[in-house]
Amino acid sequence: MSGRRILVTAALPYANGHIHIGHLVEYIQTDIWVRFQNLRGHRCIYLCADDTHGTAIMIRARQEGRSEEELIGEMQQAHVQDFSGFDIVFDNYGSTNSDENRTQCAEIWQSLRDAGLVHQKQVTQLFDPVEGTFLADRFVRGTCPKCDAPDQYGDSCDQCLANFSPTDLVDPRSTLSGATPETRTADHLFVQIEQLHEFLEEWTQDGKHLQSEVANYLKGHFLGEPLRDWDVSRPEPYFGFEIPDAPGHFWYVWFDAPIGYMASTHQWCAANDEDFDTWWRNPETEVHHFIGKDITYFHTLFWPAMLKTAGFNLPTKVHIQGFLTVDGRKMSKSEGTFIQASTYLQHLDPAWLRYYYATKLGSRLDDLDLNLDEFVTKVNTDLVGKLVNLASRTAKFVSGRDLADVYPDDGGCCRRGRGGWTDCRGLRGLRLQLGDAGGDGPGRRSQQVRRRRRSLGAEKGPRPGRRTGHVCSIALNLFRQLVVFSPPFCPGWLNKPPKLLGDPITTGTSPGPPGPEHRSGNSST
Repeated sequence: MSGRRILVTAALPYANGHIHIGHLVEYIQTDIWVRFQNLRGHRCIYLCADDTHGTAIMIRARQEGRSEEELIGEMQQAHVQDFSGFDIVFDNYGSTNSDENRTQCAEIWQSLRDAGLVHQKQVTQLFDPVEGTFLADRFVRGTCPKCDAPDQYGDSCDQCLANFSPTDLVDPRSTLSGATPETRTADHLFVQIEQLHEFLEEWTQDGKHLQSEVANYLKGHFLGEPLRDWDVSRPEPYFGFEIPDAPGHFWYVWFDAPIGYMASTHQWCAANDEDFDTWWRNPETEVHHFIGKDITYFHTLFWPAMLKTAGFNLPTKVHIQGFLTVDGRKMSKSEGTFIQASTYLQHLDPAWLRYYYATKLGSRLDDLDLNLDEFVTKVNTDLVGKLVNLASRTAKFVSGRDLADVYPDDGGCCRRGRGGWTDCRGLRGLRLQLGDAGGDGPGRRSQQVRRRRRSLGAEKGPRPGRRTGHVCSIALNLFRQLVVFSPPFCPGWLNKPPKLLGDPITTGTSPGPPGPEHRSGNSST
């Protein structure tokens, strides 16, 4: 086959809540990247699933008086609807509570057993005396034992990114009842990933798979000392898969969640007559994971260790981005900045948010700030001012008049677009630069064309001068070029220009200038 074969995943959204605009940063970023790879001629599939297991699901289902299966089925439908509303298209969207995931978990578990990496020991765990259940990491909050940041979850700190056990928290409290948890002992199963320390150090530090700041963080916080054993089981009651060779023990949600990527692949392969091993055991296949920085630890240490032991492809790249802030502050329900995806869709065009995120995303771990004033300015200046107005005003200017028979000499304006399409450093670097404030891209060139068009205002009459026709032809073709560039970040735009240009513009349309056989007044201009 020609081109690259690429498997792409986004982190699995948890089935205990709805999608909000913070989640959308990651999924829009990934959708843009996948669309761009496909437009460049590569074969790229985008897979995801709902993360459905754990104490949180069990407790919520109990509180609502229904089964866990009913709850996660309802949430999956809501998630799919939200993603669809933002033109986020997955090749397969599955669930970790599937037969494919259970089978794949068992295969990888057996590989870990065969490698001698699994052992059992007693652990001290927090127990909620009011709810009568052991507390999952995310049902305990307290002060970080590393940096003293308040109100942190029981597994990691979102300030210093340290990873720890719930029993390490200072002044812990149950988020279920507010009670102070008791400590009790129970048998747990662990994976000794320290045995893979040398491999993990080489994989994380070779400069190929992670951003430099991530590699440096792992080296400074984890790889400079022996790696802790990874607790991969939870005692009953627990909603998840019971471990086949350990009755009464269930795989921890963070064991089966990333395996959900593979389960989703199994489902896609079954539906499309594809071979699973081609995508997960063939070294020519690239595997790209897109995640938030809060789950770095699991995807850069535990997950590669599991894949290495079981003989599957390792991630080619783990793309990690920061959190979303709104006007420089953490999203807040009380301040009205914690916005669900469905709420946004009731009031605003999803293309606006896709475009805004595309202009802000980069390859670093910096948080992305949704500045509401900037959001309005970018929509009005770039989408309306540089794109819509370029076409609508030019169309009105030439309405009812004849244009030139052939596309005029534009001084290389549109031919530079063809070079930009071939290169597209901005999209390869996960950032869109359509605004082109200091560059020579389409947005900047549209400003130059508009200035030339305005200078022709004195030429009136039913048959404008030749110069007027040439400038308007160039302007319409530049609009066409901008639309050709648009599918990765605003896919819905492809459905609108045919009303103006006469013919559909497809994802295969060339971004360069039309050939001499095309008239300036038809769809190629």
